[in-house]
Amino acid sequence: MKALLALLFSMAAFAGEALTGAVEKQPLNMSAITMFVIFVGATLGITYWAAKRTKTAKDFYTAGGGITGFQNGMAIAGDYMSAASFLGISALVYGKGYDGLIYSIGFLVGWPIILFMVAEQLRNLGKYTFADVASYRLRQTPIRTLAAFGSIVTVILYLIAQMVGAGKLIQLLFGLDYEVAVILVGVLMILYVTFGGMLATTWVQIIKAFLLLSGATFMAVAVMAHYNFNFETLFSTAVSMKDQAIMAPGKLVSDPISAISLGIALMFGTAGLPHILMRFFTVSDAKEARKSVFYATGLIGYFYILTFIIGFGAIVMVFKNPQYLDLAKQAVDGGFPILGGDNMAAIHLSHAVGGDFFLGFISAVAFATILAVVSGLTLAGASAISHDLYASVIKQGKTDGLMEMKVSKIATVALGIVAIYLGIVFESQNIAFMVGLAFAVAASANFPILFLSMYWSKLTTRGALLGGSLGLLTAAVLVILGPTVWVDFLGHAEAIFPYKYPAIFSVSAAFIGIWFFSITDSSETAAKEKEAYEAQFIRSQTGIGAEGAVEH
Repeated sequence: MKALLALLFSMAAFAGEALTGAVEKQPLNMSAITMFVIFVGATLGITYWAAKRTKTAKDFYTAGGGITGFQNGMAIAGDYMSAASFLGISALVYGKGYDGLIYSIGFLVGWPIILFMVAEQLRNLGKYTFADVASYRLRQTPIRTLAAFGSIVTVILYLIAQMVGAGKLIQLLFGLDYEVAVILVGVLMILYVTFGGMLATTWVQIIKAFLLLSGATFMAVAVMAHYNFNFETLFSTAVSMKDQAIMAPGKLVSDPISAISLGIALMFGTAGLPHILMRFFTVSDAKEARKSVFYATGLIGYFYILTFIIGFGAIVMVFKNPQYLDLAKQAVDGGFPILGGDNMAAIHLSHAVGGDFFLGFISAVAFATILAVVSGLTLAGASAISHDLYASVIKQGKTDGLMEMKVSKIATVALGIVAIYLGIVFESQNIAFMVGLAFAVAASANFPILFLSMYWSKLTTRGALLGGSLGLLTAAVLVILGPTVWVDFLGHAEAIFPYKYPAIFSVSAAFIGIWFFSITDSSETAAKEKEAYEAQFIRSQTGIGAEGAVEH
């Protein structure tokens, strides 16, 4: 599951090691299998129900715009609180202590940007994808092509990470062969999106969010109850079992450049994820979009507090516990390695506090998180292909909604097949660089273009195209030349680029490039694009005309 740390560069490196080599299958857990079957059956029922209500392109892409702010907030939380967050962050806290909290906070700090500067404006200006906003007053073909390419690259890289992580987790917990596990996830993902569209995906995410929050709450409360709800007692016990260093910063990010770069990646990357941005078109108006972010931020913040408690709970209840130790590895390496690696700390803790039944519940919830996230990713990728490339670029807007929806379903199947194939191909490879690159694309290409298109009147098509491409290229090159790929993946002795996190450089390159190539653009088209900003800004703030087709 460490591959599912797809929202962080740093967590990507942490992830890659867990995805290499064989995974030892555990004895079948009938509770997990039973709950897994119940969940799959319930979600397929939801898909059947949603399919009968998905008649138009608007239904398919945005659930007809009929999702309430609270429902959408739950769905966003379900989409964002991946198994990476649950298993990965708790594993970081378990392994590194206090410093694991930096990732919980980092995940959260991007949401005020979305709340105050993106959500309402996105809903007022867009229709189905964030490319609608980025190209609102700019030339359609180049900007939509770049935005769609950025979305598709992000989605595919994320999907590979999710599929490999899914296969490893299910192989470990359910005793299935890796290939069977990957195919199972891919088939269910295709069914949810192809037949149920956004409506089915939304309700899968809502159910998953409820289950995950419930399970994490029970685990955290059980841990705190064991220590009379006294944090000091919990932390002092953890220190006595490991050492004082787990309460000190600096074990994960030590140099200032990496710390700043990581912070930039967390904030801007979150606001550039296509599957998150797409959710704001599912509500009726900008007010409901703002409510969505408000509820999502609260739920996500609460969840990350729980992961911190769960991480320390694993230290005091799993670390050194013979029941959960990998004795064979201990004999070779020493220490106290646990079965499945550190990333299974939360799974083992669930057994420690709730026995076999609760272990089955948490295992099924972990699987549910994968299905919810891959469904959202696939829908975002299919939308970029059908709405941005096919309908807007190839057909120049001269196509009907039914044909567009048909293309989107074909794209969903194609993406699903590609994800299954690549998930199997990359089973034994370190895929950390793909995870890092996906986040780099979101922070360095998607977000700068989206943000400046809404707030900078002098933005031009040339500036957005060249600057966005520069950010994308810089992120890709620096990830490849950095330690994660150049050393860990390619096997060189020393990295050409010394930092794991390139966001401070790639995001800066994107913004500077967009600024420079825009202010030096003196073409007649650029002048018209600048003049159109005032009308766009009024609509973005007031929502006047937002219900109709996007005007250009």
